[in-house]
Amino acid sequence: MVQYKVTVFTGDRLNSTTLNNVFIKLVGTDGESDRTWLMGLKGATSFVIGAVSKFKVSCPTSLGNLVLIELDKQSLPLFPEDAWFCAKVEVKSPEGDIYSFPIYRWIADSKVHRFRDGKALRVFEDNHHLGRYSRQQEIQQREEDYRWDAYAEKIPHSMKAENPFSLPYEVQFSFTKTKEFLYTASTGLTELKLKGLDNCKKKWDNIDSINRVFCCKKTEISEYVHEHWKEDAFFGYQFLNGVNPMLIQLCTALPSNFPVTDDMVFPHGQCSLADEMKKGNIFLCDYKRLDGVKANTINGKKQYLMAPLVLLHKDPHDKLMPIAIQLKQTPSDDNPIFLPTDSEYDWLIAKIFVRSADFNEHQLNVHLLRTHLLAEVFAVSLLRNVPMVHPLYKLLKPHTRYTMQINFLARRLLISDTGNFTQFASSGGEGMFTILQRSVSSLTYSSLCIPDDIAERGVEAVPNFYYRDDGLKVWDIIHRSVQGMLGYYYKSDREVQEDSELQKWILDIFEHGFLSQAETGIPQTFTSVTELIKFVTMVIYTCSAQHAAVNSGQFDYAGWMPNTPISLQLPPPTKKGTTSEATMLATFPDVNVTVQGMATVWLLSKQSSDFVPLGQYPEDHFTEEIPRKILKDFQTELEILSGVIKARNKHLNVPYTYMDPAVVENSVAI
Repeated sequence: MVQYKVTVFTGDRLNSTTLNNVFIKLVGTDGESDRTWLMGLKGATSFVIGAVSKFKVSCPTSLGNLVLIELDKQSLPLFPEDAWFCAKVEVKSPEGDIYSFPIYRWIADSKVHRFRDGKALRVFEDNHHLGRYSRQQEIQQREEDYRWDAYAEKIPHSMKAENPFSLPYEVQFSFTKTKEFLYTASTGLTELKLKGLDNCKKKWDNIDSINRVFCCKKTEISEYVHEHWKEDAFFGYQFLNGVNPMLIQLCTALPSNFPVTDDMVFPHGQCSLADEMKKGNIFLCDYKRLDGVKANTINGKKQYLMAPLVLLHKDPHDKLMPIAIQLKQTPSDDNPIFLPTDSEYDWLIAKIFVRSADFNEHQLNVHLLRTHLLAEVFAVSLLRNVPMVHPLYKLLKPHTRYTMQINFLARRLLISDTGNFTQFASSGGEGMFTILQRSVSSLTYSSLCIPDDIAERGVEAVPNFYYRDDGLKVWDIIHRSVQGMLGYYYKSDREVQEDSELQKWILDIFEHGFLSQAETGIPQTFTSVTELIKFVTMVIYTCSAQHAAVNSGQFDYAGWMPNTPISLQLPPPTKKGTTSEATMLATFPDVNVTVQGMATVWLLSKQSSDFVPLGQYPEDHFTEEIPRKILKDFQTELEILSGVIKARNKHLNVPYTYMDPAVVENSVAI
């Protein structure tokens, strides 16, 4: 008889413990062990939270190289079936070889579960018949567990689920995350000291009343916003480093529907638009996706959502200053071009309409579609098509954490018929889906890759563009790590082409995420290692840094409502010289709409205590030396960048923290 020494690591998640009996079978190239009950000296405490328990499995002869293990657990008469979170299993063979089997899964039933050795294997390398069989069985089960659903027409598909608890255990929130999310969601109004105002359907009668509400809860940046929101320089700054840095583009020729003249913007003849365009100093923000969108009705009152065009000028002090605003797409006598030389409230109200349009463009296109919905597509396709033993699964699994559940909750709590966004945003309801569908139809692969996106928008040289500066550095670090990792596993383009699991993954993404639109530029197949590396870099960047950039600052910039109104309830002025502070206050959303908006952005900006930063991998999916070193180098590079960003931020009036790797979450988890 020979003996195999088995070490079982139970996870440290809350409720990881099982009191059921656990059984194991070892499967090797030369045979397999009997199914063995893992009963050790610790008895019933062998599989409690955090336990590391050792056992012996006896076999008549050596099993050769271990291929996989089979685990199952059975309940006792007095103990109901429970859920066990097993982290990993290590096996030492009689020959002295150590095999590591990453599990990191909840086992909640009495079925047999097969797990492969930690060495990553692509499908064409899996030569053992039992290995191939377990691979096929795993994918068949995953196709059952992870099914596509069409939430609405012409938007990316999502995962089918009846409620959060119907999601597979492995993608559900932890107990800690669940508790904190529900607490924040249910107590947001109380925590912000807004309770009682959520049913007040009155208009704001003075700015001091808004001040009193705002002062109940603020951040360092929201306080700065409160003090500077009226300033043109800060208005321009937000197009670069606010929560929507994705719209601004270099203007080399004025759109035909934006008839701005030199006399309007340079009344003293100090320069001309043509000259400034040649110098690369004129920029445009065009909200044409919002044109003609049906606005919401809130508190029984029609709301207003504009589709502005904004012209900005980089001045000699490197500040980005707004010089012209047209609030509707079609020029006409009742659609004036507002200028900084207009009356205080004409100009301020024009900027308020732009900021409200930006809120809706940001939430639906930049935030919901381009991070949340795409991240879910990447994750569901991975879990449906790629087995645990595959290097792509090991690389991307940490970037799927909590995404399915947070998106399910977003659909239920924010954009359902009774959701906060539907009820209180100017684009809520029918308009919301119009914007989403238009955004999908204009979605391109290059716009998801920050080096390409920055170049296409012509904003490579804009000063003080910290989103760009930090984002490009994070992209490069991710790209180097992905290049090292995938270059280790794929030595030729042919190996990529022959990996059927990889090809199914990208085809699923193309069909269910990009709705088979070839014009998006999204690949339908991978033909080269280089192409694969770029796409995987984009996936990791989108799920981590890009989401952080467009999510984490929501309360910072929208906590002070006048800077980012969730809705507006008067139409814009059709003539200049007709506005006042009273006009502005009457245009702002009602009290209840304001506080509901504040509570929502507070929830969406709140990080949970079990947050995992970019580059940290609590689960050891990779066991080989070179991949582990690549991950270590990745972490080191991110740590260095974090230090550089922190040092720069010490000298900024408004620190740009959202792309600091130390505060970027590994996945779309909030």
